[in-house]
Amino acid sequence: MRKLIMWNVITLDGYFEGDKPWDLDFHNIVWGKELEDFSIEQGKSADMLVFGEVTYKGMADYWTKAESEPSEITGFMNKLPKIVCSSTRTTADWNNTSIVHDAIEELPKIKQKGDGNMFVFGSGILSQSLMKANLFDEYRLCVAPIFLGKGRRLFNEGLPYQKLKLLESRPLQTGGVILRYATIQ
Repeated sequence: MRKLIMWNVITLDGYFEGDKPWDLDFHNIVWGKELEDFSIEQGKSADMLVFGEVTYKGMADYWTKAESEPSEITGFMNKLPKIVCSSTRTTADWNNTSIVHDAIEELPKIKQKGDGNMFVFGSGILSQSLMKANLFDEYRLCVAPIFLGKGRRLFNEGLPYQKLKLLESRPLQTGGVILRYATIQ
């Protein structure tokens, strides 16, 4: 069975996006060879990517243009099967993309059909829904050493009580820390 894994870069004060959509400049603070290697490691373990509507559009716009500058990460992003979770979308232009209209109902079924990892990148609204439905198997975060002070928080009020087990804590030369937590069922 596949594992559903959240992957996000967040600030020390809990923001995953700045004040405006796609305000992700703080990612540059932690980006370096170690985080690139970790991203490649994740890509090799993945057999599917899952996005919410807004993140899907932004990722598709970015990664389809990145094909002109090939890299191992670009290859993973464009070749892996992808799901966009949207109640309104009828078409998906990024190659290897399927549409799921009810993520809470359909993602558990999709998890049963494979053995690689399914990663949810960004996708704050979708992630909140998946956390409330207790569908994540693992949380992977890179904490950036910065207080942003405002923006969109990743973890909002109303999440259910959930114990987690620390799987890994990996400090980076950039000052960031990768944290991996498994859910305890």
